[in-house]
Amino acid sequence: MTVFDAADFDNHKAVHFVSDAETGLRAIIAMHDTTLGPALGGLRMFDYASSDNAVTDVLRLSRGMTFKNALAGIPYGGGKAVILGNPKTDKSPALMRALGRAIDRLDGAYITAEDVGTTVADMDILRTQTKYARGTSTGVGDPSPYTARGVAHAIRCAVREKHQTTDLSGIRVAIQGLGNVGRHLAEMLHAEGAKLVVTDIDPARLDAAAEDLGADVVEIDAIYNADVDIFAPCAMGAAINDTTLPQLRAGIICGAANNQLATPTHGAALADKGILYVPDFVANAGGVINIGLEGSANDVEITQRVDGIAATVTEILTRSRTTGHLPTDVAETLARERIAAAAIAA
Repeated sequence: MTVFDAADFDNHKAVHFVSDAETGLRAIIAMHDTTLGPALGGLRMFDYASSDNAVTDVLRLSRGMTFKNALAGIPYGGGKAVILGNPKTDKSPALMRALGRAIDRLDGAYITAEDVGTTVADMDILRTQTKYARGTSTGVGDPSPYTARGVAHAIRCAVREKHQTTDLSGIRVAIQGLGNVGRHLAEMLHAEGAKLVVTDIDPARLDAAAEDLGADVVEIDAIYNADVDIFAPCAMGAAINDTTLPQLRAGIICGAANNQLATPTHGAALADKGILYVPDFVANAGGVINIGLEGSANDVEITQRVDGIAATVTEILTRSRTTGHLPTDVAETLARERIAAAAIAA
């Protein structure tokens, strides 16, 4: 399969394949659209089953970043990078430096940050080779609290749309994944009185959530049919697919994971089941707002911008209800409108 033949290729501006024999680096950098500015998106490291899977992921993720950044109102286009490998066993400082040099050769066309499988420490290493790495220990640092804050806002908006209230007391939320964002989100929802059902591949995270937050722990596959009001995917993508969709009992889906729908058709299937879906690239934009405003805004200003996610979600859900169009379609249309307006202004 060539990248042009990939089902998720969407006239991407550029796709770069990077390898380094000495360190074992194999990476892909995708830039989807740069109308609004340089391509900005995180660096993911994951042990993909195949290189084709990695290509699919980076194409989908970079496209999602185009819409996310447009709706977040930051002056960046959409990009993403993935490293093929196990972050626990294959990562090394030399490998990260090699990727940093590759990013630097793009001369600012792509700007990276932390994502699944990478850390603030990794961004520090990249920064020794390129200035186009954000979220370092001397910059804004870990963006996950801002991502979680935005998702919490989106959940309140969805609850208001579905139940005409923003009170989360007693609302049952299933959180899939207790990494940095999932844990922060769990703490925020717990503080508002929500009842948590959680799962994760790390037993220590589950034990901590049960002890600290009173969460009910379930097996990985049991999270889908948990008797809850809200399902919050906060792990890898494609959580909503042909296998899991029939199991869902939640009336709302809103989480931090990227590309939660395995295919666009699953958005329509959710609507047919009466499930309200908040597009992931709207709900989880808090982190990229934090990264995008690094060096140009203080913490208070960044927080205010993240809080603006609530207004965007409300607009999308209202448009969806009044037009009968899917929330994802409404969100993508709104993003494309903003990109088109920027192109005309330029």
